[in-house]
Amino acid sequence: AGADPFKKVKGLIEQMIARLLDQAKAEAGHKAYCDKELGETDAKKAEHEDDIERLDSKLRQTTALIAQLEGEIGDLQQELAAVAKSQKEMDTNRRAEHEDYKQAKSDYEQGVEAVQAAIQVLRNYYGKAFVQAPEVSTHSAAGGASTGIIGLLEVAESDFSKNLAEVEADEREAEIVYKRQTNENKILTATKKTEVKYKQRELAQSEQAVSELRQDREGEQSELDAVLEYLSKLNKMCVAKPDSYQERKARREQEIEGLKNALEILEGEGMALVQVKKHQ
Repeated sequence: AGADPFKKVKGLIEQMIARLLDQAKAEAGHKAYCDKELGETDAKKAEHEDDIERLDSKLRQTTALIAQLEGEIGDLQQELAAVAKSQKEMDTNRRAEHEDYKQAKSDYEQGVEAVQAAIQVLRNYYGKAFVQAPEVSTHSAAGGASTGIIGLLEVAESDFSKNLAEVEADEREAEIVYKRQTNENKILTATKKTEVKYKQRELAQSEQAVSELRQDREGEQSELDAVLEYLSKLNKMCVAKPDSYQERKARREQEIEGLKNALEILEGEGMALVQVKKHQ
């Protein structure tokens, strides 16, 4: 007679409340998991993106340096070629000048020797003739003529000697200039070859650095792609819902609160019915 007429209904309500509480607990755990995973994954995403940007910046800088070094090496090699060409032309010209000098020196020396020999012959001849017949007037005239000839020959000798001295001076000056310029070219060539050597070494190091940077970037991109794929799955699992967690939580709490209120009402009504039956 004292049985609760709403016992079955209240049992169902209590089950519904328990189920909603279990759902709330499970969803709260799921949200905590999502918040944790999304936060950590977003941080990894930002870290890989920063690393890729840093690597891209280094790649741009190193690639620009490679282009600069290639240009500088090309310029130096052109300058070396120009110096080598200039030196070759100088060598050819110096050999030609020296050959011209040797020919001119020989000609002038032979001229001097020939003139000196002619003067000596004339002096010897006219000197003896004058000694043998000094009273003959023809010899006097001849002696005067010989003096004029000897004078002309002495002028020629002087010209030959002067020209010989000039070509010898020109040769010495040309040789000095040639040796000085050759020495400068040797120093310039050695300097530029050293520059090329060090720039080629720096170029090789830069090219190796670019290769390593590209490998590092590929690795970072692969890791970023994996993170983005996982983030996409997380978003589908944690974010892509028709309503938010807070909305579902509020709606569930309202539902639980309504069921609790209904349960309290039923418990109150049940007690009232029991009392009425007792009095009957």
